[in-house]
Amino acid sequence: MPRLQTDGEVPGRFPTTQWSRVVTAASRDAPEAREALGALCQAYWYPIYAYIRHRGHTPEQAQDLTQDFFAYILERGLIAMADPTRGRFRAFLRTVCARQLADHRDRRNAAKRGGGRSPLPIDPGDAERRYACEPAHELTPERIFDRTWALTLLARVVERLRREYDDADRSERFEELLAVLSRDPASDTYAEIARRLGTTEGNVRVAVHRLRRRYGLLLRDEIAATVGDEGQIDDEIRALFSAVEG
Repeated sequence: MPRLQTDGEVPGRFPTTQWSRVVTAASRDAPEAREALGALCQAYWYPIYAYIRHRGHTPEQAQDLTQDFFAYILERGLIAMADPTRGRFRAFLRTVCARQLADHRDRRNAAKRGGGRSPLPIDPGDAERRYACEPAHELTPERIFDRTWALTLLARVVERLRREYDDADRSERFEELLAVLSRDPASDTYAEIARRLGTTEGNVRVAVHRLRRRYGLLLRDEIAATVGDEGQIDDEIRALFSAVEG
C-alpha cells in the first residue's frame, strides 16, 4: 500500500517501548522472550527469504538457508548484540545474513539445522507467490530486503487495524474504507460508500480521517519497536515509503 500517508503528528509522546521487542527477545530468561522472538521471526522471515532468493539461491535452498539463519542467530545469541546506536535492526539482520551466506557451505546440512528448535513455519507456496511479485530484475538483493521489510510491516499495520474493527463488529465498514485509505484509484466515491453503509458522505469522510490517524499511530508503534529512540521514527517512516516506491 505505497500511497498510504500518516496524518500529521500523533498527539503526546510515544510510550517508552523503543527497541522493546529486540531487548525482550534477547533476554532468554524473560517469560516474554519466546513471544517477542516469535514476533521478530514472523516479521522478518520473508524479507530474509527474498534477500536470499535474490542472491541466486533456489526456493528449496532459500527455505533451508532462512531456517539456518534464524537458528544461527538464536544459537549464537546474536540478537543481544544488536545495538540501536549503530543502526536499524533490519540492517543488522541483513548484515548478519550476508555474512552467513558467504560461508554457508561450511555449515551443517539442512537436516541437522535448528539445534533442536522448532522450525520456523515457512509456507513454500506463499513464499514463492510473494517472491514472484518482486521486481527481481530491477532491484539489488539489499533493495529487495528493504522493500519486502516495508511491505510486510505495512501489511501488519493493516491487519492490526482490521482486527480492531472486527473486535468492534465493524468489519464491513473497514473493508469499505480500506480502498479509500490506500488511495486505490479504483475505489468508489465517498457518496457511493455512504450509500452502501447507510450513512452520509460527511460521516464517511470523518471515518476515513479517523482511520488514517489510527493507521499513522499503529505505523509509528510498529516502527518504534525496532529503532533506537523516538527521534528515529520519522526517518524510518520516510525510508519505509522510499523502499516501497523506489
